[in-house]
Amino acid sequence: MADKRVLLIVGGGVAAYKALELTRLLRKAGVGVRPILTPAGAQFVTPLSLAALAEDKVYSELFSLTDEAEMGHIQLSRSADLVVVVPSTADLMAKAAHGLAGDLASTTLLATDKPVLMAPAMNVRMWEHPATKRNLATLKADGVAFVGPDEGAMACGEYGPGRMAEPAVIFEAIMGMLRGTTPRPLAGRRAIVTAGPTAEPIDPVRYLTNRSSGKQGYAIAEALAALGCEVTLVSGPTALAAPAGVTRVQVETARDMLAACQAALPADLAVCVAAVADWRPADEGAVKIKKTGDAPPALRLVENPDILATLSAPGPARPRLVVGFAAETNDVEAYAQAKLARKGCDWIVANDVSVDGVMGGDDNTVSIVSATGVERWDKTAKSEVATRLAQRMAEALA
Repeated sequence: MADKRVLLIVGGGVAAYKALELTRLLRKAGVGVRPILTPAGAQFVTPLSLAALAEDKVYSELFSLTDEAEMGHIQLSRSADLVVVVPSTADLMAKAAHGLAGDLASTTLLATDKPVLMAPAMNVRMWEHPATKRNLATLKADGVAFVGPDEGAMACGEYGPGRMAEPAVIFEAIMGMLRGTTPRPLAGRRAIVTAGPTAEPIDPVRYLTNRSSGKQGYAIAEALAALGCEVTLVSGPTALAAPAGVTRVQVETARDMLAACQAALPADLAVCVAAVADWRPADEGAVKIKKTGDAPPALRLVENPDILATLSAPGPARPRLVVGFAAETNDVEAYAQAKLARKGCDWIVANDVSVDGVMGGDDNTVSIVSATGVERWDKTAKSEVATRLAQRMAEALA
């Protein structure tokens, strides 16, 4: 890594202090670091501390007579192997998405012909604002890579998505890009991923649902996006933040979920992870059903549409690869094989949800059931299951 250089743009936010630790990690690995410190960033870290750790000059002013005599912003934009924005504030993302060039950081981003990695950090409301979502989608389409943000407590006292990824995580992402180990085999592909439970209303305040957390589906959507795929995540009610670069469509009922999936077609890939309610009440009460002391009201159920079977049906709209999930409590592989034949999909990912910690937890044990047989995977984190599945799907679509 001795010949690798990173141009580090430090934005204005409390998370700017993490740029110092990131700089230390990069220099320890032998990577050269040339910093651009925005005026807002200088409110949180000093040029002296950044220069000391980077062992290089800190650049701040667009209209510096000394630097611009040699067209400094052009030289900066071309001198590194990778441009990293830490923290990437909502303002910096907006400027980059719209091609604005009113300061050294934004001008450099516009003038660069090198890969760009952004680590967003902002208040949860700012991260979830439609403008930020539009800017994120634009930047992803332009080829900008992202790491984070995480979900957690923030300096503003709120909790949610928008917390910047930790320096060690950003460091690994940088090293991967510098080594060229972040291929995007699904670039140009489109995927539909369903996740979470559905909620089938009984009356205005009650509904039928299940214990699905949505974690596995969200992890798969994120893993596919990391391989360059354009992902539409159709999600039932969850407490999870949408992964970066993924378009989330929020739904409640099974019928809503099917309609959203059909609206997202055409697609190359469909991954039906959601725990869709098999039945719904035949009649939804217009007002809350009251307890009268008499016998409880009869709840008549009707069958919900079969989303997996619908997407698997032969025809011009069928995705090239359709993957279903089977959450079972017994005879897992036998039920999965029967489901594969009945639904018409290409693979079934079977898991035993009777095991403690699977439903709503962070780990999973799965078997991949296909026409060629059963492949059993050891227990591992749902994020690792997602990464392996995404890679396997990319190979199948190659």
